[in-house]
Amino acid sequence: MEISITKGSLRMIFILLGLILSLWVQVQASPQILSCTTKGSPCFLKKIQCPEQCPTESPKDSTAKVCYVDCNSPICKAECRSRKPNCNGYGAACMDPRFIGGDGIVFYFHGKSNEHFSLVTDSNLQINARFIGLRPAGRSRDYTWIQALGILFAHHMSFTLEATKAETWDNEVDHLKFTYDGKEVVMSEEHQFSWTSPSQDLKIERTSNKNSAMVTLAGIAEIKVNVVPITKDDNRVHNYQIPSNDCFAHLESAI
Repeated sequence: MEISITKGSLRMIFILLGLILSLWVQVQASPQILSCTTKGSPCFLKKIQCPEQCPTESPKDSTAKVCYVDCNSPICKAECRSRKPNCNGYGAACMDPRFIGGDGIVFYFHGKSNEHFSLVTDSNLQINARFIGLRPAGRSRDYTWIQALGILFAHHMSFTLEATKAETWDNEVDHLKFTYDGKEVVMSEEHQFSWTSPSQDLKIERTSNKNSAMVTLAGIAEIKVNVVPITKDDNRVHNYQIPSNDCFAHLESAI
């Protein structure tokens, strides 16, 4: 059976394909609509449109800002923000280490290497930090950095995230390790790859292919982390005297 297609038919097919493509592009470009599903939130089930500057909560570009709604705020408005920890923002714990509280007050903590310290204590949330460090000859205290976070939440669930040791730093090697209730969580090295706990109370999402992630404790907290080394400039400026066989990979975090 022979089928003939006229020029008019071809023109109509191309017009239809163009319309479909145009509609698809518009859908892709349209700002996402978000809503808060936590009961008791002032924004519960309200439909909130993302700004044009950050139209989605899951951009494919790891450097792009994301759309975010603070479900505890009565404003119920979406805003743009980074998915990486801001070491100069509220709730930051970075460097050796420097903390910024929820009130904006900055303070430095002189801990002790290979010891654990409490960062957050609440009725349903406990966050502890393990410090690593060194004490060069002639110093009276250790230089320290946060190597791992241990989290107890929902009265019984435990979660850890840590920066694994590295002799020298390589951006192409991932140094993040996670465990949930004592079992290691394997995370594929893909931007936006995510893992959700069986009880749906915890979600881990990579915010870049390697060494950056965001942990969400449902209805409780959100924690952003990067793994970074002590750089040669850091070592020179602060006179840390870092040995050649350890770059002291550690966490930058923001809660």
